[in-house]
Amino acid sequence: VDRHKDVVDLAKYSAAPVINGMSEFNHPTQELGDLMTMIENLPAGKKIEDCKLAFIGDATQVCVSLMFIASKMGMDFVGLAPKELFPSKELVDEMKEVAKTTGATITLTENIDDVKGADVIYTDVWVSMGEEDQFAERIKLLEPYRVNAEMMAKTGNPDCIFLHCLPSFHDLETVVGRDIHEKFGLTEMEVSDEVFRSPASKVFDEAENRMHTIKAVMVATIGRQ
Repeated sequence: VDRHKDVVDLAKYSAAPVINGMSEFNHPTQELGDLMTMIENLPAGKKIEDCKLAFIGDATQVCVSLMFIASKMGMDFVGLAPKELFPSKELVDEMKEVAKTTGATITLTENIDDVKGADVIYTDVWVSMGEEDQFAERIKLLEPYRVNAEMMAKTGNPDCIFLHCLPSFHDLETVVGRDIHEKFGLTEMEVSDEVFRSPASKVFDEAENRMHTIKAVMVATIGRQ
């Protein structure tokens, strides 16, 4: 929905369970699939609370929900972006309060070197739905933060995986990709084609896991009878 308040109000007054599939504020159902994918790809002997998750880019709905789930699961969350695109201080402070109860950490930074030690590199589109007029500004801000092989190498972790909620603009095989290429000369945006197609990329497993986790949510809510 366009307004998160509508989801909150619907849940308040509805006699049936209300599942937030995505609002302009957050995307909790996406993060269930993301968390499942992270757990599936943990190295032997490593626990999810020992993981470092780096989100690269604008504070989208996905970023907000990732920060929340990382704080709940005791993970180290790093938000990497220009300061202009950081999440609000109020939201970050709220997540830090949650983190105090789980041992999680929340860090915001502009320094790409801070991906060091990351177990997961996650990014999202540079422009969300309805913000197409902001492409030029976002490209200027975010092009230095494209997830590429160099950034993945900076983690120093050969087991680091790449995640993206999709769709991704990493080549010229989409209408949007070709349009951006014509207007701005870019052949890839938030992630390089090399990383997207690499063994580290688990984006299609991630997409499949959304189906499984949504089924679990439905069983947990409407399947109780």
